[in-house]
Amino acid sequence: MMATTHVGFLSFGSFLPLPSRISFSKRRTFAMAALSDDPIREWILSEGKATHITKICPVGGGCINLASRYGTDAGSFFVKTNRSIGPSMFEGEALGLGAMYETRTIRVPRPFKVGALPTGGSYIIMEFIEFGSSRGNQSVFGKKLAEMHKAGKSGKGFGFDVDNTIGSGILPHICHLVMVFQGVQDKHRLGYQLKLALDQYGDSTIYQRGHRLMKNLAPLFEGVNVEPCLLHGDLWSGNISSDKNGEPVILDPACYYGHNEAEFGMSWCAGFGGSFYNSYFEVMPKQPGFEKRRDLYMLYHYLNHYNLFGSGYRSSALSIIDDYLRMLKV
Repeated sequence: MMATTHVGFLSFGSFLPLPSRISFSKRRTFAMAALSDDPIREWILSEGKATHITKICPVGGGCINLASRYGTDAGSFFVKTNRSIGPSMFEGEALGLGAMYETRTIRVPRPFKVGALPTGGSYIIMEFIEFGSSRGNQSVFGKKLAEMHKAGKSGKGFGFDVDNTIGSGILPHICHLVMVFQGVQDKHRLGYQLKLALDQYGDSTIYQRGHRLMKNLAPLFEGVNVEPCLLHGDLWSGNISSDKNGEPVILDPACYYGHNEAEFGMSWCAGFGGSFYNSYFEVMPKQPGFEKRRDLYMLYHYLNHYNLFGSGYRSSALSIIDDYLRMLKV
């Protein structure tokens, strides 16, 4: 996450179109807002167009932030707060949600406001979506996700305007914008996780073998057209749902622009079925060698879980590395 902290940097008008692109490089031009005793309530009763708040109910499901539903006479709002982390984490989330929302493809909660709490920490206010009883139709989900990837193109290259977080919010999701795909995959993604494993656990085996793999990835991408497209970035079952009409909804992103196949990196805990993939590839055709690259994109997430949650994920990460070293004969 970027360390810069300031109040009210990102404020989306409640019922106004989002800007077509939000750039962190311009965020210093936003007016600094004075902290009120309750900035959440203040925003809801002004820019949120509500005249009174009828109820505040806790919403379960998360383990990092406190989530609440604010009921008002202007509808409901979904609010997340974190008492120990500054606004930069929610700024990254809001930019990702805003970018996905602008594709007008798959449904995501529309972000409205990010700010600092007067006693420390931060908050984000967004659209409240009433979830349905299931994750919805897998075929529809695959089609909608592919449409988002197809619509969400980057003119700046691979990465994102800001670093964000993935998982617990402790480790940054490195997203520097660069023009060369291989550089992102090597230095800022796999390389970053490998260095963390070395620093945290002294795991020289994973570090050395992982770097050997990184230097020899080119054959896996021969004849493949890799274009940067907008990715959710953390697409596991807990971040996939449906609204009350059965339309797919995705939430809690760690967005960046990358190879569309990287979106399947969490497929080991996402529950994607055959109908999902069939519908997806009708919109975004499968490229040669997809099956050979699938585990490569899982590797980043296994390494991330290793660094976040400990040794239980080490064997899976090392097994993927060793399998690729054998396949590539390096």
